[in-house]
Amino acid sequence: MVTRKEVAELAGVSEATVSRVFNGLGPMKPSTKERVLEAAKQLNYHPNAIAQSFARRRSGNLGVVLPYMPKVHLFSAYYFSEILSGIGEQVREQGYDMLLSLLKPDESLDYSALYRSQKVDACVILGARDTPEQRQSLMKLQAEGHPFCLVNQRFEGLSFREVDADHIVGSYQAVRHLQEEGYQKIAFLNGSLGYSNSLDRLEGYHKAMKEAGLDVKPELLLEGNYSRKSGYEAAERIWEQREHVEAVFAANDRMAIGLMQGLRERGWIAGRDFAVIGCDDSDAAKLSDPPLSSINVPFYEMGKEAARGVLAGVLQGEAANHTKVKLPTQVVVRQSSKRNPSK
Repeated sequence: MVTRKEVAELAGVSEATVSRVFNGLGPMKPSTKERVLEAAKQLNYHPNAIAQSFARRRSGNLGVVLPYMPKVHLFSAYYFSEILSGIGEQVREQGYDMLLSLLKPDESLDYSALYRSQKVDACVILGARDTPEQRQSLMKLQAEGHPFCLVNQRFEGLSFREVDADHIVGSYQAVRHLQEEGYQKIAFLNGSLGYSNSLDRLEGYHKAMKEAGLDVKPELLLEGNYSRKSGYEAAERIWEQREHVEAVFAANDRMAIGLMQGLRERGWIAGRDFAVIGCDDSDAAKLSDPPLSSINVPFYEMGKEAARGVLAGVLQGEAANHTKVKLPTQVVVRQSSKRNPSK
């Protein structure tokens, strides 16, 4: 029996291209299609009818699962908008469409329902938290053989396809930058530890402080929820112990900007009375007063990579794999974290 591999070799294309020609999927150059059909004719190749029928039942949609957060303008948040832009660009290039699904906190975590209804061929999952319910649902999804990819979240002890950024290195470099500016009393405003990136940033912070021989006192560790409001509220706690704080590392720009606003109202100006550095390198960081130093996280590239990887498996008919991709981060220094010469 002639195989798809033999047709691919004769036509000078990949097996995936042969599959797409016979299943009518995705964009295709006429010359490429002609080469594949001619090779198949020469070899008397006939595709498996059952496999071909299954392939043609594809929806042509990549599902993107987002957390539903009341009173939050989700699509205006830099993190989500950049990742979605990257996903959208990649699905367009691969001839797919994107289907958004908002997951409410009180809904049962049954990701499989999207596949059972044949709405999607694969999923990219954003905003996942490490909870027993999430673990159980993702393990079920994996056991059923459905292709999916997690972005900016990992689950210790479990092996899924993941695309992440190197938050440990980014946070370490951010704190080292503050230390190199002469600051030693450095507080850390983190997000919920239910997110792996929060744990990674905490690890980077601890590593930099330990290497510098600096103690991490409990009062230097604060927790927000990644919103500007939580940063604004943290300003009161920082203000109460201002004699023990010279600088603050915030786990995202929204909290950093809220913190700057709250302390400004108390007479403390970033870049003059204290230093602050955020994370994300969002547009808001460049426009804040003063401009906010931040860790550049390649969210757009993370979205593209997640969509590319998971759709490649679908189009090539591969079983779901456990590829883990980690993209680099970089500290961008602006006025908010520089040492004031007069101090």
